[in-house]
Amino acid sequence: MIDIQGITKSFGSLQVLKGIDLHIDKGEVVSIVGPSGAGKTTLLQIIGTLDKPDAGTVHIDGIDVTTLSQKKLSDFRNQHIGFVFQFHQLLPEFTAIENIMIPAFIAGKSHAEAKQRAQELLEFMGLTDRASHKPAELSGGEKQRIAVARALVNNPAVILADEPSGSLDSKNKAELHQLFFDLRDRYGQTFVIVTHDESLAAITDRTIHLRDGLIEMPEAIPSPIPEQEPVQEEEIETADPSTEAEDPSTQL
Repeated sequence: MIDIQGITKSFGSLQVLKGIDLHIDKGEVVSIVGPSGAGKTTLLQIIGTLDKPDAGTVHIDGIDVTTLSQKKLSDFRNQHIGFVFQFHQLLPEFTAIENIMIPAFIAGKSHAEAKQRAQELLEFMGLTDRASHKPAELSGGEKQRIAVARALVNNPAVILADEPSGSLDSKNKAELHQLFFDLRDRYGQTFVIVTHDESLAAITDRTIHLRDGLIEMPEAIPSPIPEQEPVQEEEIETADPSTEAEDPSTQL
């Protein structure tokens, strides 16, 4: 699904990514964690074709996106990749369903097709009754779920999320985290999530640890030495005095 080889990226004299190799399978929910400045968001932007690496390749569904022209890259991004950010980025003048439909219009889909897909996603997320509400009339959790629906409207192969629950309270965080897995099970997308949230990272299929521009390999844990059963001392049989052989001289 996603195959990254030898990715490097510098900003001026600062090298942010120092040779990233990573493979992510179709349908995986993968988290990327690490301290601030480790290169998490830069890596996510390169995977999402929002930025180009200085060296290396990124293959998504077998296509090397680093070789695409700007026009083809925009089309690929619109049709194959969905984005969810920490802040919902909904357009305030449009309703919830209109916000969801916008990427479908960019992809050239008809109004009827875009609306049908948007309604399907709203129903799945339990937000059908909020379809005609504008962002100012929605709660924080509702806004973020609308943003997720917008990312899914073109049925992309990959969803990239950058701190998606960073601005939510604990209840809405838990609901959003579960939503990612429900969507994966329903639609089969691959999710790559940059997060500082340990509870989210803990439930993903795999966690990638990034530090100083490199993927940190987990330390090998030595195998425990198997316990040996205690050796039982052999019982030494002692002769029973009552069964000692009689003195032959008495047998006359």
